[in-house]
Amino acid sequence: MQPTDIVILSNGPGEIATWVRPVVRALAGIFDDDQAKIRISVLLSPCPHSTGKEAAIASSYSAVDRVLPAAEFWSFLLWGKTKDNWQWHQRGIVVFLGGDQFYTVAISKRLGYSSLIYAEWDARWYRFVDRFAAMNQKAIARVPKSYQHKFSLVGDLMADVALEVKQSNLVQTPLVGLFVGSKPAKLSQGVPLCLAIAEKIQQQLPQAKFIIPVAPTLELTTLGNYASQQHNLLIPALGNVTAKLIYPADQPPYLLTSGGTKIELITEFPAYQTIADCQLCLTTVGANTAELTALRVPMIVLLPTQQLDAMRSWDGLPGILANLPGVGTAFAKLINWLVLKQGRLFAWPNIWAGTEIVPELVGKLEPETVAQLVLNYLQHPDKLEMMSDRLNAVRGQTGAAQQIADIIKQEISKI
Repeated sequence: MQPTDIVILSNGPGEIATWVRPVVRALAGIFDDDQAKIRISVLLSPCPHSTGKEAAIASSYSAVDRVLPAAEFWSFLLWGKTKDNWQWHQRGIVVFLGGDQFYTVAISKRLGYSSLIYAEWDARWYRFVDRFAAMNQKAIARVPKSYQHKFSLVGDLMADVALEVKQSNLVQTPLVGLFVGSKPAKLSQGVPLCLAIAEKIQQQLPQAKFIIPVAPTLELTTLGNYASQQHNLLIPALGNVTAKLIYPADQPPYLLTSGGTKIELITEFPAYQTIADCQLCLTTVGANTAELTALRVPMIVLLPTQQLDAMRSWDGLPGILANLPGVGTAFAKLINWLVLKQGRLFAWPNIWAGTEIVPELVGKLEPETVAQLVLNYLQHPDKLEMMSDRLNAVRGQTGAAQQIADIIKQEISKI
């Protein structure tokens, strides 16, 4: 086999964790005998949801040989230059796993490589791209029939997280997962609200345990600050519960609330097995809801409006306006008020189902009210099982990463 470059285009933290990671693992397995001749490069494009640590996370994957940070992306896209003066093999393939699909066209033309796009919902630039791996049939149906021969139905990359866990049927101590967010806007509300809810639950169910899966982009000290009234002025409006960050020598770090509730911090990433062991999770909106769907973990989605300008991650013009210096807060409040007034669905499983299959709690949420709902679910396992079954019905097919790796190998063999 001749030396070959596999160039993966991606952008945000979600795509790096749930798209790039499983695909590079599958590639490592499929090219096991030719690893010395395969070079995997990850090119990160700018992303409004970026945390700045995507390059470090991608670099931590053993199958990845080199990573181009988002800060250097435009220089490469426009002029083909990299800070370290990267060299390229004569043959290769550009694989889209996040960002703007146009970059696949531009970079494959620049390098003279073939191209493959993973199309989650829409497939663009089908006249200029060699192959597509489609998440579902809808993405294929939107394309003119004369181009549909380029498409292969592979399933949902996010669903592949289910392949990494072992389902347990053992009756366990009630375990509740708390997804508090990873960025300031969500953390400022998510941390104090979830701490207060956890305290209320444990008052009535002392054996209940709690975990917070910590995003790899979030420092524990930063997380701890959002549980401190000195750093988070929203705490009084969200249950008035604080917590201290504890680093014991012989066990994982945890938060200890002012009422004595212990919340273990899971720093392992990804923590799919631990999350899958939860009976129920409380989560903010976002990619977490898709991840929990893939794992079939029942969830309650929280959208507190105590700070109406907290949500600023809208796509397109609303997102730009909400993040403008000075006036962004006013725009964010107006945009979120208008969006919430529409009564739309926010959680991915609800959007996919077209109806509310997991509860979405919107408004000035009271910890006691949320805690009672959690307790009701924990006391009625049949309700949790029903929710899990409905999540299973809407999640995508597994096996997408392996199929994408197979397509890449097929395309390379044609070069």
